[in-house]
Amino acid sequence: MSKVRPPYPVEFRQQMVELVRAGRTPAELSREFNVTAQSISNWVGQAAIDSGKPVPGKEGLSTAEREELSRLRRKVANYSKSETSWQRVTRMS
Repeated sequence: MSKVRPPYPVEFRQQMVELVRAGRTPAELSREFNVTAQSISNWVGQAAIDSGKPVPGKEGLSTAEREELSRLRRKVANYSKSETSWQRVTRMS
């Protein structure tokens, strides 16, 4: 079973991104800070997307777009639940 840990603080992730941009490798930082190199690479990629300069082949949604998508999905789920409840009420009438 995998261990689940809380997300790393935003400041820590930003610091890792800055260190990679300064020339350190994710593998180096991984050993030094006990974070997976893949996580650091993901943070660097997401930071590139957020800055409007995605790494070729790694295009995706910006953090703001991801947050909006999550918010809209929750909204749709709530509407669906409301609609289902309303349909049950009208069938009983």
